[in-house]
Amino acid sequence: MKNSRNKTRREFVKKTALATGALLSAPLPLEAMANVNGEKKLKLALVGCGGRGSGAAVQALTADENVDLVAMADAFADRIESSLMGIQEHFEGEKKIRVKKKNRFTGFDAYKKAIDLADVVILTTPPGFRPYHFEYAIQNEKHVFMEKPLATDPAGIRKVLETAKVAKAKKLNVVVGLQRRYQKSYIELKKKIDQGAIGKIRSGQVYWNDAGVWVKKRQAGQSELEYQMRNWYYFNWLCGDHILEQHIHNIDVANWFVGDYPIYAQGMGGRQVRNGEDHGEIFDHHFVEFTYANGTIISSQCRHMPGTMSRVDEVFQGTKGSLEIGKGEITDLEGRIQYKYPSKLGEDPNPYQVEHDLLFKSIREGKVIADAENGAMSTLTAILGRMATYTGKKITLEQAMTSKLQLMPEVVTWETLPPSLPDVNGKYAIPIPGKTNYSI
Repeated sequence: MKNSRNKTRREFVKKTALATGALLSAPLPLEAMANVNGEKKLKLALVGCGGRGSGAAVQALTADENVDLVAMADAFADRIESSLMGIQEHFEGEKKIRVKKKNRFTGFDAYKKAIDLADVVILTTPPGFRPYHFEYAIQNEKHVFMEKPLATDPAGIRKVLETAKVAKAKKLNVVVGLQRRYQKSYIELKKKIDQGAIGKIRSGQVYWNDAGVWVKKRQAGQSELEYQMRNWYYFNWLCGDHILEQHIHNIDVANWFVGDYPIYAQGMGGRQVRNGEDHGEIFDHHFVEFTYANGTIISSQCRHMPGTMSRVDEVFQGTKGSLEIGKGEITDLEGRIQYKYPSKLGEDPNPYQVEHDLLFKSIREGKVIADAENGAMSTLTAILGRMATYTGKKITLEQAMTSKLQLMPEVVTWETLPPSLPDVNGKYAIPIPGKTNYSI
C-alpha cells in the first residue's frame, strides 16, 4: 500500500510541476540562524492554489513529517477547493491536511490571513503579486518558498531586493523555484565548468522553444478583471510574458554558469501565430543577445509556436571546449567527448522535491538559505530581455533596474480596472518595436 501511495505521489508531483514547465537552484551558502526549530510542528500556508501551488504543497508536506497544511488562499474559491481535493487525494487520508473551512481565504487580501496562521508559506500566485506577498511574509517572520519569476516589472524587483535584505537580517529561509540550481546534473556540470573543463565561457545559447500553454476562454458574465486573472499568462502585469514565466529558467542558468549578470541586451520579437482575442498582449517569440562585462554573449530564444522545433536546453562554448547540458556532455574544440554525465533521465532526485527537502532541513537545523537576491536578479535579466524585444533598442541592466516602469498596481480590489483593456474589437494593445518606449 505504501509503495502504491508513493508512486501516486510521484505522479501527482510530476504532473503538477510539468504543467508550468519548469526545472532549476543549488542553495547559496547557509548562515547560522538564531531560531532553531528542532522537531517543532511547522504550520504551512499555500497562497495561490493552481497546479504549481498544489504540487509545491505536496512536496513541502512530503519533505518533512512534522508539517501540517493549515491555511489556503486564492482569489477564487473554486481554485482552493480543487487544489485541496487533489492534495487530500494524494495523501490518502493522512492527517497532514488540516485546512478548516474558516481558513480557506478568498480575495485579494486573502494572502495576509493565510500567512498569519503559518510558520512556512508557499507563494505561487501569478507573479505580479509576488513582491507584495513576499514582503508581507518576511515582515511577519515566515520562512518562504516562492515560485519564479519574482516580479513583472522593475518596481517589483526593487521591492523584492529590499525584502531580501530584511529576510537575511531576520535569518529567514527563502527558497526560489529555480529548480535547476537544485538539480544534481546541473550542479555537477557547474563544478566541471568551475574546474576549467571548457576554459572561460565566451558564448552560449539558451532555449525555451515549444508549442505554448493553456488558454482560458472568456466566460459569460465575467468582469474584465476576472477574465484577466483567470487567463493571467497573457497579461504582462500578472505574468510578464513567457520570457519571464518560462524562459527565466534558462536565463538563470546562463547567469549562474557565466557567474555574472549581463550589462546590456538587444533583441527582437513579436506575435506571429498566437495573436487571437484570448492571447492578451504578450509576444509569441523573443530572441535576445545578453552581453556580459567580460565580453561573453549569450543568445536567448523562447518561442510558443505549434509545429515548430521544440527545445529546452542550455549550451555553452569556452576557450577549451563546449558544454551541452541536455546531453550532459563536455567536448573539446574538435568535438571529442571529454565527459559524459553518468545518470540517465529520471534517475536523479527530483529537483522540485529537493528544493523543499533542503528548505525544511535548513529550518530544522537553524540555518539559512537565501535565494531571493539571485532570483530577483535573474527575473530582472528576463525583464531586461523583454524591454529589449518590446522596444527594439539596446537596454542596459542599470536602465532596467532604475526604470520607472510599473505594470502591477500597488493595490488590487475587485473594483480595480486592469492596466490593459481591450478595444472595441476585443483586442489588446501590443508592444511595437521602434515605437514602444520606456521611462529609463
